[in-house]
Amino acid sequence: MKMSKLFVQTLREFPSDAEVVSHKMLARAGYIKKLAPGLYSFMPLMWRVLKKIETIVREEMDRAGAQELLTPFVQPKELWEESGRWEAYGKELMRVIDRHDKEMCLAPTAEEVITAIARDGLKSYKNLPCNIYQIQDKFRDEVRPRYGLLRGREFIMKDAYSFDTDEAGLEKEYQNMAQAYKRIFERCGLETKMVQSDSGAIGGSVSHEFMVITDTDAGENDVFYCEDCDYSANSNHAVSKLPPAQTDGGYSKAEVVDTPNTTSIEELCEFLKIPATVILKTLVYIADKKPVLALIRADKTVEETKLMNAVGAMDIRIATAPEIEELMIQKGFNAAKGFIGPKGMDDVTIVADETVKDLKNFVVGINEADKHLVGANLGVDVNIDKFVDIRLVEAGEICPQCGKKLKVTQGIEVGNIFKLGTKYSKPMNAVFTDIDGKSKPYVMGCYGIGITRTAAAAIERHHDDFGIKWPMAIAPYHVIVVPVNVKDELQTSTAQKIYDELLAKGVEVVLDDRDERAGVKFKDADLIGFPYRINVGKTIKDGNVELKNRTTGETEILTPEKAVEKILEVVRA
Repeated sequence: MKMSKLFVQTLREFPSDAEVVSHKMLARAGYIKKLAPGLYSFMPLMWRVLKKIETIVREEMDRAGAQELLTPFVQPKELWEESGRWEAYGKELMRVIDRHDKEMCLAPTAEEVITAIARDGLKSYKNLPCNIYQIQDKFRDEVRPRYGLLRGREFIMKDAYSFDTDEAGLEKEYQNMAQAYKRIFERCGLETKMVQSDSGAIGGSVSHEFMVITDTDAGENDVFYCEDCDYSANSNHAVSKLPPAQTDGGYSKAEVVDTPNTTSIEELCEFLKIPATVILKTLVYIADKKPVLALIRADKTVEETKLMNAVGAMDIRIATAPEIEELMIQKGFNAAKGFIGPKGMDDVTIVADETVKDLKNFVVGINEADKHLVGANLGVDVNIDKFVDIRLVEAGEICPQCGKKLKVTQGIEVGNIFKLGTKYSKPMNAVFTDIDGKSKPYVMGCYGIGITRTAAAAIERHHDDFGIKWPMAIAPYHVIVVPVNVKDELQTSTAQKIYDELLAKGVEVVLDDRDERAGVKFKDADLIGFPYRINVGKTIKDGNVELKNRTTGETEILTPEKAVEKILEVVRA
């Protein structure tokens, strides 16, 4: 490809609406063009990257025994009603009505369609196990699309679905997919962590995410991990053991005390001269439009996804001051934030974290302004029927597997695997006949990879101030040949010869034949992210060219023949 013919337009500045590195780089280097919030056109360079990622995914999925198909992007309401997700999925599901007044949706995922296909085609245990996958556009109507391709509304995704006769079969395929994913991301030049995670809207009993670890602002989730064992988990699923702490307030009896103007935990600790570890904190949340009380030791933080799962909600958020006031009025109390407690809230859903179990003679709000109960005890002053882990883990807490301290980093999810079990097969009556002639629901698994997210994550992991550093396997082109001065006949003829030879050997190569200053060409090459650059400049008079490695920044002075040999070595490695 000649640079003069390549359909690419680089920008001098980063777009004003770009927040993270990948979005900035992709837009400035001419890989993507914004059409509307969360919607992007993939320009020729980007399309080459995505097709390479798709090829790697296809090869490894096929190697793992999966079979590819393609389902419609538009799906009927009826299928989603069968699974129970038409209403439950929420506003992210883009619902439309066709000319026949039939309600449809734009597919954010394909559990329903694939399950229906299996229901019609996998009738007997003899047809199982089976794993089918597709690579297809998906659409989620994000309330706030951001971060470019990391959180767009339309995106490309590989989704696979396995069907087995029992849990043992599912476990085998789950591990098979986990190994396939490791190979995929390694081939894409990405180091990932397989971390325990929340199943979210997909559902299921067990799930793991494959996270690209990054130190950029694009990290979506905290990943807690242990360097001494293999434990790692997303923040919404992580658990830990707590270091020893004072959990006995030491009060000799329970009594109500005045605590004026102590609306924060810090103010209450200072006023009573106690540590936060002996205070029972009560937070008001709104889960699916209903109030929920979350009780937790006051030095700890509620992890909202854990709380949402504990109450079986689809949506959750902290209550506003007016909502808290309304709840207090309904219950006949006059308290505001800072003085809330479980007293008199028997008909409100209450979730207590496991940290509450250890509290004795503690301090708790009693729904009266400027007052707290000190010396309270469970089963006497506060009654709690159920304890659930709703705590956000913190770095430095104890690994649940080996007892060492946990560390934290940030990660970008590029893939996920789920054990669905019979979550979809049961309600959709997707059954097979077993060896004894009995009808049983499939035991299912689900396995997703974000194709566009993988490309963006690669940039978050591999870049510098000058541009992208694509891993060789997914770079749009392997090498760019740059004649420094196109008016110099020796430089241009040598560059053309190198270009022709590489092209004939199957190397993906670009010749920058533009009549531009050398600095402009070099900057564009670094911004676009060609893994190698061959500069044909003044040294050609001595029979040499310069070969630059974009990843390491190292340069070598070689003959044109040696430069071609070196490129062939790295491309074929």
